[in-house]
Amino acid sequence: MSRNQERLGRSMEPKYVKRRQRGIAVVIASIIVILGALIYIGFRLGNTSADYEGTGNGTTQLVEVPEGSSMSELGPALVEKNVVKTQDAFDSAASMNHGASQIQPGFYRLQEEMSADAAVEALLDENNRVDMLEVQGGATLEDVKVVGGDVRYGIYSLISEVSCNDGNCLKKEDLEKVAAETDPAELGAPEWALDAINKRGNDPKRIEGLIAPGQYVLDPNMEAKDILKDLITRSTKRYNETNIEERAQAIGLSPYELLTSASLVEREAPAGEFDKVARVILNRLDEPMRLEFDSTVNYGLEDVELATTDEARGEKTPWNTYAKEGLPDTPIASPSDDAIKAMEEPAEGNWKFFVTVDKEGTTVFSDSYDEHLGRVDDAIRSGVLDSKREGEGAGSGNGDAAAEQPAQ
Repeated sequence: MSRNQERLGRSMEPKYVKRRQRGIAVVIASIIVILGALIYIGFRLGNTSADYEGTGNGTTQLVEVPEGSSMSELGPALVEKNVVKTQDAFDSAASMNHGASQIQPGFYRLQEEMSADAAVEALLDENNRVDMLEVQGGATLEDVKVVGGDVRYGIYSLISEVSCNDGNCLKKEDLEKVAAETDPAELGAPEWALDAINKRGNDPKRIEGLIAPGQYVLDPNMEAKDILKDLITRSTKRYNETNIEERAQAIGLSPYELLTSASLVEREAPAGEFDKVARVILNRLDEPMRLEFDSTVNYGLEDVELATTDEARGEKTPWNTYAKEGLPDTPIASPSDDAIKAMEEPAEGNWKFFVTVDKEGTTVFSDSYDEHLGRVDDAIRSGVLDSKREGEGAGSGNGDAAAEQPAQ
C-alpha cells in the first residue's frame, strides 16, 4: 500500500465510524418508539381487564363534578360507581383528551360500564349535565298566573323541574310542606329572620326572599328538606358575609326589613330606577305614610296584572300596603344585590309618588299628590292601567310600578 493510500484510509476511517454510530442510534431510537407504541396499543386494546368497551350498559349513575375540581380527580368516584373499570384507564383517557381541562361543575348523568374514552367525552357533553337552578332577581316561591298571559313559574316549580332524575322529580307540594312545617332554623334561615318567619305560622311562603338570586348546582338525589336547607344555608352565608346587619342598621332598618324593602324595589322599579324607588320607600316610611304599592296587592292574589282593582286594594292581607301600615310581613320576592344596594344608597329626592305613564315603561316621580294625579291621568290615557279582567275597567294602581294614592 502506498503512503497516499494509507493516508487516505486513515482520513476516511473517522467518517465511517461516525456514520455507523449515527445509524446505530437511529435504529435504537426506532426500536424504542416501536416498543412504546406496542406497549400503549397493548394497554389500550389488548389488556381488556383495564377498561370496558362501548358507551355503557344502560344503567344511569349520577356523577358530581365539584366546584374547582379537575377531570383527573374524578377517577376514584367513577370506579366506585362502576362507570369506568379502572382509574388508570380513565386517567390515561383524560390525559389524551385536550378538552379535559374545560370540564364544568355540576351533576352529570353517565352510564355504568363505559370505556374510559366514552366517560371522558360524556363528562364534556353539556347534554349530560343536570340543569342548574337559576333564581333571578324578583323571583317568587310560588307560581304567578298573569291575567290574559302566561304562568311565571316560581322557585318551588323550578326546583321540581331541575330535580328530575330518570323521570323521578321532587313534587312542588313536598317542597311547600317542608317550607311550612320545618323549623326555619333547621333549614338554615338567618337568626335575624327567625321571629318574622315563625309569625307566619305554616305558610309555605314564609321563607320568601331567603333564597338569594343566583345559579345553584343541586343534587337531584336530595330530598325536599335537604334541597331547601342547602339553598337557604348558602344564601344565609352569602347575606351574612356582606355584613347585612351593619348595612341595615346604617339606614335605620333591621336586616329582614332591608331584605323586604329591597324585594319591593325589585318588583316595583323599572330598570335604571332602583335608587329612586328606594328613596320613595324611605320617604314614605319616614312620614309615616302607607306605601300603597300594587306589587304588594298582587302578591296575595291568585292571578295578577298591571292594573289592580279597588276591591283588591281594600283586601287586608299580610302584604297589602294599601290596607296596612309599614312594610309587608315578608319579602315579596328574592331581591337582587342591585336592589339591596339601592336601598342602602338611594337617590337624593323628596319623591313620594311614582307611576309608569306609557307602555314603553317610562316612570315619572312626583313630590306632591296633585302632580301625581296628573301623571296617573297620563297613564290611563295611554292604556297602561287597562284591566284584562272580564267586566272590570281600569284600576288606579299600576302593577309592578306603582301608581300610589294616599291612604284614606
